[in-house]
Amino acid sequence: MIIDTHCHLDDSRFDDDLEEVIARAKEHGVQGFLIPGADPDTLERAKRIAHNYDEVFFAAGVHPYDKEKYDEDQLSHYLEDEKCIAVGECGLDYFRLPEDTEEKAQEIAEQKRVFASQIELAKRVKKPLIVHIRDASSDSLQMLVDYGAKEVGGVLHCYNADEQLLKLVDHGFYYGIGGVLTFKNARKLPQVLPKIPLDRIIIETDTPYLTPHPHRGKRNEPWYTVFVVEKVAEILEKSVEEVEAITTENSQRLFQAFSNL
Repeated sequence: MIIDTHCHLDDSRFDDDLEEVIARAKEHGVQGFLIPGADPDTLERAKRIAHNYDEVFFAAGVHPYDKEKYDEDQLSHYLEDEKCIAVGECGLDYFRLPEDTEEKAQEIAEQKRVFASQIELAKRVKKPLIVHIRDASSDSLQMLVDYGAKEVGGVLHCYNADEQLLKLVDHGFYYGIGGVLTFKNARKLPQVLPKIPLDRIIIETDTPYLTPHPHRGKRNEPWYTVFVVEKVAEILEKSVEEVEAITTENSQRLFQAFSNL
């Protein structure tokens, strides 16, 4: 059994074959799916999908690229839903910062404001965080510690292999491992993976993005988690069955709704 803890099934690229995508995943052992909330415009679709399938859940949050759409009242409404089990994806992304010094400072300040608000929201509703970090490890680490994210914990989505973030093990965080691990040019993540405690590794695809080898170039989908699991097993010198069992247990511990599958 595998749980895909991060799959954007609400993406328009699944409009025509979502049922087949889910069925295909289940045939390959994927029994749980979590749709992260990244863009408020698709939250209603994520909710609808989650209510149409017993094994699908969703989260409510705003990606840093969509920070201008942040509406705490709107997120709070979705977080009341029984199938909404986390806050996110939220976080910091400094990959495309403006070159102008003042504009750059304003962009960072606004991202931090929206991220801080979502950390506080997660603490209020007592649901874990799904955290997006890109080129912003130090600031993200500082904020998660300073704002007391330890109260709810969460997952570092698409863990970027920055070892300073391993400090968040002590703050209740897990590490989402996806297709990047299988890339032929992947260097750092395969080296850092063994340093993550086994009980903190969970599996994800980031569907429809970051498709693992050998399917790079195609639309990603949840059944491709099998390739991620195989690579994790190879690097950690475990059996595929062991990795499936460990990561499923970890996912169920973090996202307790999956325990009922």
